[in-house]
Amino acid sequence: MLTTRFVDGAPNWIDVGAPDLDRARAFYGGLFGWQFQSAGPEAGGYGFFQLDGRTVAGGMPTAPEQGPPSWTVYFQSADAAATARAAEQAHGAVVVPPQDVMDAGRMAVLADRAGAPFGIWEPGRVKGVDAANEPGTLCWVELYTPDIASAAAFYHRTLGLETSAAAFPGGAYTCVNPADGGEDAMFGGFVPLASCPTEADAGPYWLPYFEVPDTDAAVSAALDLGGDVRMDATDLPGVGRVARLADPSGARFTVITSVAPQQP
Repeated sequence: MLTTRFVDGAPNWIDVGAPDLDRARAFYGGLFGWQFQSAGPEAGGYGFFQLDGRTVAGGMPTAPEQGPPSWTVYFQSADAAATARAAEQAHGAVVVPPQDVMDAGRMAVLADRAGAPFGIWEPGRVKGVDAANEPGTLCWVELYTPDIASAAAFYHRTLGLETSAAAFPGGAYTCVNPADGGEDAMFGGFVPLASCPTEADAGPYWLPYFEVPDTDAAVSAALDLGGDVRMDATDLPGVGRVARLADPSGARFTVITSVAPQQP
């Protein structure tokens, strides 16, 4: 389960890049009830989305040369520079070299073997998001990749992640967890890119999931706020009701109303 008891290799931060940050602020504010707080004049427009006074994500304005609007998932590292070297040695790439973010921490943006970008956050003053796995917050992440075995090898070498197979209607699902937490710390999964034809043209990517009280209501709200539906609301037995959406600039994410875990 994704929590704020962060361990190395687990997601600990997330942010969205948008060409029109004011529009993104209005969209996510209307959808999740988030409020935006600027990180200050020295932060280049970067700021924090907050829910009930707790930081749940970051946001920043982006230019066309920085790539398409998207969410970036960051994983905890005790040493961002060492993780960047490990990614290169595992045949990935360093997109943004490790750098200090004032006294908040140290970050880098890397890409895996297939080109899927992801972030690294080495905590300083800011350990990570303040809330997870509750309504309006990050609760799961998925990597859409053309080669699950290759991705598993890359992330094991780079972040120490472990994978396991879980039975799923129609086949098996590849789950992922940090080495230190074991399967109880499972936070996401790997999905064949070809299984999602509507998204495959954009290439490999990490997709964040946000918990919501009512998936259908969230879909309706997203449309009213200028967003788009990439996959209609669907029930996944034993998991919950999910829908894949995009904000007004095209940044993709999923909303889910999770079912309560069955008691043994």
